[in-house]
Amino acid sequence: MPLTGYELSWGIKESYRNYVTGPYTKGTFTATDGASQADGNGVFTFTDGQGTYDSTHHTLHLTFKGTLVAESPVHGFKRVLSDFQYDSATGVLTADLTADDGPTQQDVPFAEVAAPTGAEMSGLATTLTTEAGTFLGSPSYAGAAGDPLSVVKKQGATSPSPSPSKSETGSPEPTSSPTSSASPSASETGGASSPKPSDSASQSSKPTASTSPYASTAPTPARGDVADGRLTWGVKDSFRGYVVGPVAKGRITTSDGASQASGNGAFTFADATGGYDTEADTLSAAFKGSVNFKGHQGEGDGGEYGLDLTLDTVRAALDGGSGELTADVTNLGEKSPNVVLADLKAGSARLTAKNDVINLNDVTATLTEAGARAFGGFYDKGTALDPVNLSVTLTKGAELPSGNGNSGGGSGTGGTGSTGTSGGTGGTGGTGSTTGGIGSTNGGIGGSMAATGSDVPVGALGAVAAATVAAGAGVLFALRRRRDTQA
Repeated sequence: MPLTGYELSWGIKESYRNYVTGPYTKGTFTATDGASQADGNGVFTFTDGQGTYDSTHHTLHLTFKGTLVAESPVHGFKRVLSDFQYDSATGVLTADLTADDGPTQQDVPFAEVAAPTGAEMSGLATTLTTEAGTFLGSPSYAGAAGDPLSVVKKQGATSPSPSPSKSETGSPEPTSSPTSSASPSASETGGASSPKPSDSASQSSKPTASTSPYASTAPTPARGDVADGRLTWGVKDSFRGYVVGPVAKGRITTSDGASQASGNGAFTFADATGGYDTEADTLSAAFKGSVNFKGHQGEGDGGEYGLDLTLDTVRAALDGGSGELTADVTNLGEKSPNVVLADLKAGSARLTAKNDVINLNDVTATLTEAGARAFGGFYDKGTALDPVNLSVTLTKGAELPSGNGNSGGGSGTGGTGSTGTSGGTGGTGGTGSTTGGIGSTNGGIGGSMAATGSDVPVGALGAVAAATVAAGAGVLFALRRRRDTQA
């Protein structure tokens, strides 16, 4: 029997949409030829669904109009999806796929769709296929839960219902599942998920998207999307102390969702997006927020800064307890995206969720070669940075631990220590040392420079900073010579 006037609404995967349009990919979605996208980077709708209904097996097959293009000139990719087709008998959503300027692949299995419950085809759980993962550019998408999918009729009620009628089944329950609405392969991909939380179809052997309201009562899946999270990291306590100290005389500013703990403490980046797999012990999360370090301002209020370093879009990835911390780095106006700043090492190789939260504290961070270049060669590769604290929620209802977990938190800004005497209030990242100057008990920026005049961040600070710091080192040297002569 012919069917007409249906619409398919599906967002593919929320984390993928956020990735494409995010601040470091800077991509776009373009929906044409009958397709559209909801406001706020929402789901996509494909229209004019036409097909057939099998009244014997109570299944349908629909083909939809619409073309969707995901494109990022920054990352150099273009993905075109069109000719979406949904078959409730096989439980598979197919599409024609074109990657960059390559050939178009016809009718590629893109997602497995849970069987409908009766006539209801809203909020069906989806699982992305291996082909989808390859096409979207990340193997982590293969087998991952996609966004819920809905198929609705928009024109009248003349088309037959995709579920068996009461007279055909003899069942007094109008919402009972059809006995042959989908093949075993479809029922095994996540079961029928219905907007009614009491439906038995919400139980599934496959994970569903943690952001889906239809999975709110189901156990947390072993893998899926990160719902929320935060990352706390101080970069390096002595660096923070140096920036706001009496030599650089600078300031630290956070924005776009980042914050800094009081007393010149560590930074917290929020609103995590990404994916996890507790069986494979893998986690990848990106965090919102930006932190800017400025110091060594030239003469006058409008003078240029010799130190102007910005870190934003911090990302952490772990696999078996080891991983990387990356960020977009802007140094004196020159931006370098996706810089691997640090190698990470967690205390355990296992990722364990408690109350739908993965919580990792005191993850060791070690400066990489690329990170050393980002800091102008001031720190050597292998330098220990502040530890990283990381928490992500796996469901929308889960709560992050209270507080920022600033194990890497720094001390206050303070002033300079007195020359030739005990250096004021020292401590980790603080001011003062036994040799005066902007010291630090851990031998960071301040400690090394106050003691020897070395470790001057020439590359990171530029010519203005180099001259300023060199002058400061000369003053210290002259004062020491004078003391020695007087003695």
